[in-house]
Amino acid sequence: MRRVVITGAGTINPLGQDVPETLAAMREGKCGIGPLDVRDVERLSIQIGGQVHDYDPEAHFNRQQIALYDRFTQFTLLAAKEALAQAGLDFSGQLAGETGVVLGTAGGGVNTWDENYRAVYEEGKNRVHPFVVPKLMNNAAASHIAIEHGLHGPSFTVATACASSNHAMGLAFHLIRGGSATVIVTGGSESMLCFGGIKAWEGLRVMSRDACRPFSANRNGMVQGEGAGIFVFEEREHARARGAEILAEVIGFAMSSDAADIVMPSKQGAARAMSGALADARLAPEEVGYISAHGTGTAANDKTECAAVADVFGAHAADDLMISSTKSMHGHLIGGTGAVELLSCIMAVRDGIVAPTIGYEEPDPECALDVVPNIAREAKVDVALSNAFAFGGFNAVLALRRA
Repeated sequence: MRRVVITGAGTINPLGQDVPETLAAMREGKCGIGPLDVRDVERLSIQIGGQVHDYDPEAHFNRQQIALYDRFTQFTLLAAKEALAQAGLDFSGQLAGETGVVLGTAGGGVNTWDENYRAVYEEGKNRVHPFVVPKLMNNAAASHIAIEHGLHGPSFTVATACASSNHAMGLAFHLIRGGSATVIVTGGSESMLCFGGIKAWEGLRVMSRDACRPFSANRNGMVQGEGAGIFVFEEREHARARGAEILAEVIGFAMSSDAADIVMPSKQGAARAMSGALADARLAPEEVGYISAHGTGTAANDKTECAAVADVFGAHAADDLMISSTKSMHGHLIGGTGAVELLSCIMAVRDGIVAPTIGYEEPDPECALDVVPNIAREAKVDVALSNAFAFGGFNAVLALRRA
């Protein structure tokens, strides 16, 4: 089987509008969660979120493009531009046919839905813009990357709620490893921070009104964020032949289904996904130095994930394994969250810096792991896992190794 490496990374999220800014914020334990600036915010019970501030679409796109690109697509295109620039690939020849786009999103064009529902139901308009459907469809972002860069390989979008990005990146890994592509532009994006998007999540009663505190005994819920993380996955020998900088190697991936409950997580399902990723990568549990946790800040998720980690990693989990949740800094980016969180894995294996879980205030006996509380840590990490456990009981875990 062919080996797969990462040769480009790009992002825009509440911590930064590029990768260097985001990694610096993770190292500093910066919080990107704050008061929301959305229409009718006073009607919302939840008024905080991980919002991308100081973002002006007109600084990046013309009027025709803005009419066609939902906010989640805009984020994706900007992150992809950064990732592809770093990768330095030339798609003018045969490579274009061997390069695809596999992205994850849960909601797609939620802002477009929200704006047009307002126009029709609140303002009484009888017509909407002719591009509403291509603007809101979940595959819009993947389509526009392919169009903009002339990529003719396998391209599609995955929608598995909070695991969408990890599923997308795992499938990208499989496509390259199995010989169906040489390069895949992959990752995910989400932008649900509009009135309708937040109001829908309020109904679940899992949202915090003040902060995201994963693994802390006084946590009180998750906080929504928005943004995108995009990566260039490339066949290793192709990358080496052209002298590309390799950020990390993708060495394993596994998926599982809880088949139990639509919203409550399963310890067994999470454990199967982590064990499967270890087996796929041919790793012993003690070889893993860091786990980027799903870590939403809800009691159900945190306790279930910690119990699953303890089951899979045994004594290693208690003694030497570091686990942290960067959602404490940028919020839960839903379908885009795994992609932004993969940056923390790259930082761990490449730079030897483990991102902290900020907001940690009180130890929880049911989360008695090394959660890297509040302050980033320097440590040599050879292998990292990225966990994603979604509503619907869908789990996806990626394994990365130092290049």
